[in-house]
Amino acid sequence: SNRFAQSAQDQPIQTTTVKMKLLGALLLLASSTHGAFVSPARKEIIRGHSFISEKRPSAVKSLHAKARGEGYGEPLDNISEAVGNTPMVKINRLCPEGRTIYAKCEYFNPLSSVKDRLALSIIETAEKEGKLKPGDTVIEATSGNTGIAVAMMCAQRGYNCVITMAEPFSVERRKLMRMLGAKVIVTPKAGKGTGMVEKAAELAEEHGWFLCHQFETEANWKFHEETTGPEICNDLEGKGFDYWVTGYGTGGTFHGAGKYIKANKPDVKIVLAEPGAANLIASGIPTERNPDGSPASSHPAFKPHPIQGWTPDFIPKVLEDGNKLNIMDEYIAIPDGAAVETSQALAKNEGILTGISGGATMWAAIETAKNAPEGSVIVCMLPDTGERYLSTPLFASIAADMNEEELEIARSTPSHILEPVEA
Repeated sequence: SNRFAQSAQDQPIQTTTVKMKLLGALLLLASSTHGAFVSPARKEIIRGHSFISEKRPSAVKSLHAKARGEGYGEPLDNISEAVGNTPMVKINRLCPEGRTIYAKCEYFNPLSSVKDRLALSIIETAEKEGKLKPGDTVIEATSGNTGIAVAMMCAQRGYNCVITMAEPFSVERRKLMRMLGAKVIVTPKAGKGTGMVEKAAELAEEHGWFLCHQFETEANWKFHEETTGPEICNDLEGKGFDYWVTGYGTGGTFHGAGKYIKANKPDVKIVLAEPGAANLIASGIPTERNPDGSPASSHPAFKPHPIQGWTPDFIPKVLEDGNKLNIMDEYIAIPDGAAVETSQALAKNEGILTGISGGATMWAAIETAKNAPEGSVIVCMLPDTGERYLSTPLFASIAADMNEEELEIARSTPSHILEPVEA
């Protein structure tokens, strides 16, 4: 039997109870306080299948979350209380035989990314320190997810919001931020990530706005130490895990969650991944910094890469400080094309829709599993949703119009056939 399976006596299966799939895992939050964690009842875990198995996973044999209809819990006071307590999901068809991979699905946060945690922490910390008052303007430089999360928090709290974002990042991100009431200042592609950071600092100084400093602030990684790391360890209490795999954007998840995991599970190996085309960490070259810790220049090892949200053209101070803790045990460079291919494979084989960074992290987790001892358990992060990438290479091969196979299906019955219009 599976070494992680619990006995039927410990967790009796109620055959008359409505079975629940992944979405019910979000129902685990039953407290009106955003930081409170409620552990789910754990039952038998079904054995995984071989890497890209031709077999489909068997029917659900046990209940892993609250039954549909049971309810979420008490109503939340505001949307920020929905941040955190994201579920971990077992990977079945893409997991190498004899290993187990769990994906922590951060797109279950209210604005569909891990950066909801960062934004909540930065805003709440600034409020506690008296740096924000009603009517103030908040500004930040972002590749998109942080800006969306900051815009959410500003809308909820009543602050004005201005975002600077480099030109190459997806158009849908700009629209989402504007939908949330933010002003989006697009900076030229030539300036890269450092350009948008410099513009945000310049505007903040000129207008007296509050600058989030996501790449430098301790509020970033500390929230992951208080929430993300404990959530992972609590969800696997009594089972354990052997590897934790993550990439980095600001480095907050790696620094904070990694610090907590190492302190509480010292035998767990932490694996850090970055794009092979932008191997800033592997280069060993430090980033030159301004007095406030922000980058003074673009990193010489940086090259453009398709993993939006990962690895800007500098090493964030939050990441650098995390590396000083010596918590990284293994390093993986993501080859060109692997992130997009794995994200698409997750969608088609697991029904998990994650972005390019999620595909990159999963590729690193699969490679880690291939080289890990049999029976190893790997946890990896899926930072956001695939819906944020409709205009990016992730969807470049996905057609909007019917292909020949779809047309053949349409023509197999006589009514309502939308024939293509010849140019």
